[in-house]
Amino acid sequence: MIHSSRRHFLKSTAAFAGAALAPNLLRGQDRKLTELNLAAVGCGGKGWSDISEICDGNRIAFLCDIDKKMATKALERFPNARYFSDYREMFATVADQIDVVTVSTPDHMHFPIAVEAIKHGKPVMVQKPLCNNLWEARALANYAKEKKVLTVMGNQGATMQGTRLLREWIEAGVIGEVKEVHYWTNRPIWPQGEELEFPPAIPVPSDINWDVWQGTVATDRPYSPAIHPFKWRGFWDYGCGALGDIGCHSMNSAFYALNLAGDFVVEASKVTPFDNTTAPKRSTIIYQFPAKGKRPALQVIWQDGVINPNTDKEFVRPPGIPADLELNEGFGQVFVGTDGVLFVNDAYCSSAPVLYRNGVRAEVGKIEKVYARVIGGPTQELCRAIRGDGPIPVSNFIDHAGPLTEMVLVGNLAVRLDKKIDWNAKAMAARGLPEVKANLKRIYRAGWEPKLT
Repeated sequence: MIHSSRRHFLKSTAAFAGAALAPNLLRGQDRKLTELNLAAVGCGGKGWSDISEICDGNRIAFLCDIDKKMATKALERFPNARYFSDYREMFATVADQIDVVTVSTPDHMHFPIAVEAIKHGKPVMVQKPLCNNLWEARALANYAKEKKVLTVMGNQGATMQGTRLLREWIEAGVIGEVKEVHYWTNRPIWPQGEELEFPPAIPVPSDINWDVWQGTVATDRPYSPAIHPFKWRGFWDYGCGALGDIGCHSMNSAFYALNLAGDFVVEASKVTPFDNTTAPKRSTIIYQFPAKGKRPALQVIWQDGVINPNTDKEFVRPPGIPADLELNEGFGQVFVGTDGVLFVNDAYCSSAPVLYRNGVRAEVGKIEKVYARVIGGPTQELCRAIRGDGPIPVSNFIDHAGPLTEMVLVGNLAVRLDKKIDWNAKAMAARGLPEVKANLKRIYRAGWEPKLT
């Protein structure tokens, strides 16, 4: 049980979410008192890795998962944690004992769980993408701002040193003015495309709370292991395809380094067949960003469904890198400038960028370190902010994660509508396309309508 005065300190710290550095309210106290009580919603897969990341220095107090089998590893490692199958029951029962929340569930449930955490004044980490529809992404960012709660999205690349180096090198003019950014991925690595059919119903196992898994989605689908626990990503209702899965990881680098928040134009091409149920197996999506401040106009080219960029005949190889350079089969990124290119052979900037000039590897001179490095990933970044030992997370909902998620999801709009989208970020609308409005928000299942009060 947390001492009441400590809980008051923690709640007060969250109120400084808009400040550059939260006051160090817990410094000097006993080490034990700096342990935060975690409530983890989603305990398997990415949930397990989030729990493993945040557990250092904290107490895993509550574990919530609709599938108790998915929570087995966490329950075995943290036997004193109390288990719930319904996040609503958890908040109703033990909210006053929670200091921080992680949300590592399928995309369609990020919004209602995060809203419940924020409603109770709890700092929260939500896995990427922040939400799987645009209205929810904007509403969640606004709600966090209104309630002054500390937040972070689980795109770990935002905390990696390579991301800081990339921005510092670009701002130092290492490759001149950036004209293009290229991303590719082998996603989807799960079933999707027009041939995907919803599997036949089977009885719901006794240890799965399928009603809560379905959550906000109005489409009444029966339980199937062909959806839970992993293959839900290809369904528009639950996930948002390849772009939604890896876009918030990969494109975070350009978003952060080049200040891409705001208006843009986006268009999709080379899209394989899909329907209103499932996302396509492959697409190319091109974003055009207008000049902003000292940055010139640029384009971002996204290619998904690329099984192997080294052998794929449809893959458009980015310019400026050696013709014989072996590319990562899973994902990669190239920043093309007027004086050279920067190459990153992963989606997260987990390694330092590599500089090429005229197709030849070049050395980077000494460049001043401008941006602070983050230790321990987004969950530990959030915990330090809660304690007052560090600044608010870079990928907070308001300034970063919300707008980045919107950029990604508008790309999906271009795919689904097969139209060029001229995005007006302030109005959350597409210029000249009023029909886009009907695609911004999901239809909610009765009893699951959003309540932002």
